[in-house]
Amino acid sequence: MSAGFATELAVNAPRLAMALSQTVMLSLAGAALGTLLGVPLGVVMFRSRLPLRLLLALYVDLVRGTPVLVLILASYYIVPLIGPNLSASLAGVIALGLFCSAQVAEITRGSLLAVDRGQTEAALSIGLRFHQILLYVLAPQALRIGLPAWVNTLIETVKGSSLLLVIGATELMLATQQIIARNHMSIQFFAVAGLLYFAVDYALERLGRRIEKRLTFER
Repeated sequence: MSAGFATELAVNAPRLAMALSQTVMLSLAGAALGTLLGVPLGVVMFRSRLPLRLLLALYVDLVRGTPVLVLILASYYIVPLIGPNLSASLAGVIALGLFCSAQVAEITRGSLLAVDRGQTEAALSIGLRFHQILLYVLAPQALRIGLPAWVNTLIETVKGSSLLLVIGATELMLATQQIIARNHMSIQFFAVAGLLYFAVDYALERLGRRIEKRLTFER
């Protein structure tokens, strides 16, 4: 490590730390929004009749097939044409939330379908209604099944947050590019940014495995 890079890193460390915290906050907000939207969508896709199921499947396929960058640009530039103006951060959260919602909807539907149908039939035979079956029979098992895929979606959301720089949202990649524009140390600071993204994603992956093991143990 050269003395010049060490000095620049020390000077810009607080800025990078702040940008990293913003990246984590935007990613978690987008994942929370996506989960709040995606879980009910997945349940409806699992439970509903064919016309509604096809309509929701079309939404899921459309969003999953749309690049995250397009969702970000649409949220920032198109939504204000038909609604209120959005800040870069809010538009970013909405875009990440839409991306996450489609993934979570499919995870939820698939996890519910993976639960043995005989358990649902047994619950119906003792007089439980669907909301009771969902809450007490299906949801606990679907959670164990879908958790790894949900953690992977959260990690993909963190990666997708790097694209928010195109609309000027304050996050790690934008801060990195601004630092590089001043000191021209592109290789060094892109490497630092990559390591910071890896650290966040690795921490999420390990946390997900720990929760998964705990749920498996409690089973």
